Amino acid sequence: MTAHARPFYKQARYWPFCLIAVVCLLPIISSPVALILGLTLASLGLVPKQLDLGAITKKLLAYSIVGLGFGIQLESAINASLANLPLIVGSIIATLLLGFLLTRLLNFDSKTGHLISAGTAICGGSAIAAVVPAIHAKPDQTAIALATVFILNSVALFVFPTIGHLLDLSQYHFGVWSAIAIHDTSSVVGAAAAYGDEALVTATTVKLARALWIVPLALFSAMLFGGDKKRLAVPYFIGFYCVAIAIGHWLPQGEALYQILFSLAKRLLIVCLFFIGAGITVNKMRQAGHKPLLLGVLLWLAIGGGSLIYIISFT
Repeated sequence: MTAHARPFYKQARYWPFCLIAVVCLLPIISSPVALILGLTLASLGLVPKQLDLGAITKKLLAYSIVGLGFGIQLESAINASLANLPLIVGSIIATLLLGFLLTRLLNFDSKTGHLISAGTAICGGSAIAAVVPAIHAKPDQTAIALATVFILNSVALFVFPTIGHLLDLSQYHFGVWSAIAIHDTSSVVGAAAAYGDEALVTATTVKLARALWIVPLALFSAMLFGGDKKRLAVPYFIGFYCVAIAIGHWLPQGEALYQILFSLAKRLLIVCLFFIGAGITVNKMRQAGHKPLLLGVLLWLAIGGGSLIYIISFT
C-alpha cells in the first residue's frame, strides 16, 4: 500500500497535525497560537491533502456557534441586537456603497469587488458564498475574494485584541466592535474569546444579528447583477443558534449541561482556527494580488475606524 493510499492518520508525517488538532481542545492553546500552528504546518507541507479543511471547518464552526447559544441569555441577546441595530445596518450600507465607489476608482472587476465588499459588510466567507450564485461569479473571482478576506481575518486575530487593550475598551465595547469590524464569524469569536468571556458573548450575539442580513444582501446582489434570486445560500446554523438560546431560557434546569456545551463550543472554535491556518497557502496569498487586497484593506480600515468611533461615542 502506497503512502497516498493509506489513511492520513497512519502516515508519520501527518502525526503532528493530528496531535495539535487534539491539543487545541485543551485550554493551553489560544486563538492566535492555534492559527500560527496551522500556518506553520501548512508552510512545512505537513497538512493532509486528503482532508477538505474548508468543508470540515465550515461544519465545525456551525456546531460551535450553536453550542455558544447555550451560554447566552435571551434578554441580553435581544438587548444587544436592538441596541446596535443602527450600527449594524449603517455599517452594512456604508461598506457596500464605499466598496462600489472604490471598485470603480481602482478600475477593478465589478463582481470581485462586490464579493469583497459583501464579505466585509456582513460575515466574510459566508456572505461571499451566499452572493456567488446570486451574481453568477466565476471561480477565480470567488477565490480572489475569499483569499483577500481570509488574509485580513488572520491579521484581525492579532490586531484587534492588541488595539482593544491599548484603548482600554470594555468587554462590551470590544465585543460590539469585533462583531462589526471583523469579517468571518470564526475570527470574530476568536478575537473576542482572547479578550474575555463577556466580549465573546456580546460579539457572538451582534455578529449573528449582522449575519441575518445575508438574505437581503443576496437578493439585492441578484437584482444588481441580474443573477439568480432562487439560489441563495442561507447559513442554517443561525436558526439553530436561536433555538439553543431559547432552550437555555425556557429550560433553565439544564444549566449544568449548557455550561459544558458552551465550554466545548469555545474549544471547537480554537480547532477551527487551527484548520483555517492550515488552509492558508502561498498561492492563495499571491492570488489575492494588489488591487483586491488594497480594496479589502481600505474597506476594513473604513468600517473598523468608523465603527470604533461610533461605539466609543454613542454606546
